[in-house]
Amino acid sequence: MSRYIERAENTARIVDVNLQLLLDFRKLDDRRLVEHWVPIVQSTGDDKIFFELYPVANGQTVTEFMVFRQENANSIMSAVAQARENARMVRDQITAEMWEEINRLYLFLRSRQARQTWASAPDEFCNEVKRSSIYLQGLVRGTLLENEGWHFMEAGRAIERADKTTRILDVRHQTLPERGMPGPITETEALEWVAVLRSCSAIDGYRQTYGADVQPARIAELLVLSDEFPRSVRSCVAQLDRALRSIAGTPSHRFTNTAEKLSGRLLAELQFSTAEDIFAPGLHEYLDQVQIKLNAVGDSLFQAYIFLPYLDTEPAVERQQQQQQQQQQQVQEQP
Repeated sequence: MSRYIERAENTARIVDVNLQLLLDFRKLDDRRLVEHWVPIVQSTGDDKIFFELYPVANGQTVTEFMVFRQENANSIMSAVAQARENARMVRDQITAEMWEEINRLYLFLRSRQARQTWASAPDEFCNEVKRSSIYLQGLVRGTLLENEGWHFMEAGRAIERADKTTRILDVRHQTLPERGMPGPITETEALEWVAVLRSCSAIDGYRQTYGADVQPARIAELLVLSDEFPRSVRSCVAQLDRALRSIAGTPSHRFTNTAEKLSGRLLAELQFSTAEDIFAPGLHEYLDQVQIKLNAVGDSLFQAYIFLPYLDTEPAVERQQQQQQQQQQQVQEQP
């Protein structure tokens, strides 16, 4: 549930910022429009299904695909619908306020009002999704018992947020050298990199840390390695690691399952990395490896706590019964 809500928020961020970015570009032909929108679809890994549904990538088709199409499992509509279904299944473990807000957002997205808002003011539509997600995070921290379920929600949100931060950053990797630190960028490229910061609500944090000079290396450093920015990959993995250890009660210097081992290893790698380490293999390759490691943590989390192996106890029960019968016979045969 927590992952799906976070996914809907981040998709709304990507769509909103890229729609507004078009206002900064004065002249865009069809080729440039395709170059602008195709990386957005590729960042979510849904480009194959997108081109099965649409012949061309433009503002209308990409935003429709990422916002409303239920065939896209990562669209805002699909994510919120799945979050609502998961919330319904654990209705007795979440608060009434949380259920009401998830249900309200779901009903809004399915209403005629949502389509009207999207047509007249897409930025307001995206803000509605983002506000609801942030409100739900506040409800989790303000109304929910900090028990095992709470820590699972924290782990899910952290995995999803870290993954989406890497994907938002990966959108602009094609403008950089294949390997090595990036050089100077053009004014148009600077606008695109500022859009990356805005997608993560990181523009103010970037300016406070580095000033107004836009440099891809510094943006990557902030979004991947910062221990102060809450949406950075490192901060999210640190939250994930704490949540996993709180679930099992494991000290920070030990691990009891594969998920804890992998999260601790990834956190250590991020803690001792630099911007040069990010760009040495190429930004895309580095981020792809981080996504693979995050997926491995998520899979291990399911294996450890959800996909528990089925234990057939019948043979053990039969053996125990046979032993008891033999013992009874031995007692009866004694003089």
